[in-house]
Amino acid sequence: MKLILVSLTATFLFLAGAFPEQPARPKIYGIAFVRFKTTDVQKSSAFYSKVIGLTSGHDGCKGASAPCFVVNPYQHVELTESGTHEQGSFLDEVGFATRDLLKMREYLSARSLKTTDISRGPNGLRFFETEDPEHHRIAFVEPSGGDAQVNGRNQVGSRLFHAGFVVKDLAAENRFYFDVLGFRLYWYGGFKDADTDWYEIQVPDGDNWIEYMLNIPATADHQELGVQNHFSLGVADIKAAAARLRANGLVTTDEPEIGRDGKWSFDIYDPDANRVEFMEFTPAAQPCCHPYAAPHPKP
Repeated sequence: MKLILVSLTATFLFLAGAFPEQPARPKIYGIAFVRFKTTDVQKSSAFYSKVIGLTSGHDGCKGASAPCFVVNPYQHVELTESGTHEQGSFLDEVGFATRDLLKMREYLSARSLKTTDISRGPNGLRFFETEDPEHHRIAFVEPSGGDAQVNGRNQVGSRLFHAGFVVKDLAAENRFYFDVLGFRLYWYGGFKDADTDWYEIQVPDGDNWIEYMLNIPATADHQELGVQNHFSLGVADIKAAAARLRANGLVTTDEPEIGRDGKWSFDIYDPDANRVEFMEFTPAAQPCCHPYAAPHPKP
């Protein structure tokens, strides 16, 4: 009997050495930035600075060589120049905030995911990049640690609380975002109660989320992809936000509306037809289809 126990112990120790414990996932706090392509830097810069009222040169945008606009000390919007005739999606990358890049890279590498080396951008922030199963570019970045409020005088929205992009394979994306990164369900629903056209999942250690835009035809053109691939800024009062945007120079006949998720929202488009959504933090009505499964963001 003692011989059997010794043998079992030796086998356990051998297996433990053969299969070392996987590194733990560092925390993911929220969306650090979104980057969109632009065919006209001057026009797009005017849109983000004048119409939305975002400033540049602070915190995550300090020292940036490309156009960069601050939402708050921890979040910003980047632009990258594109060819004038380029089509397809203009959403270039979504970045997530974590405080330990080295451990995050080790964590992903242990799961056989390819990443770039850790680098330091023109803004001084350290980051690395990878891709999800559908080749959406994502980055992990260490936050700037800024604590000064940098809102522009006429800025509309001071929280970047979600980004959305077209997804074809829900199960494959969930294996990455749920199983590997630890995201959790926030809400899902569709144009019809029985359908799922939008699938929203929150970062594991915060209240920001990403939104899968489902059931989009493979033949979707640039304009349709601009509607689907988007980001959202949180506002306390959607009607006041729409009025401020018009005062900043926005020309539109659209009005705010309550979506199927029960929240007031208002959509505008940059010069390259990329959608920028303004949304209230909490629903004003019951959502269709399914209840919310996680806490709402706070101002």
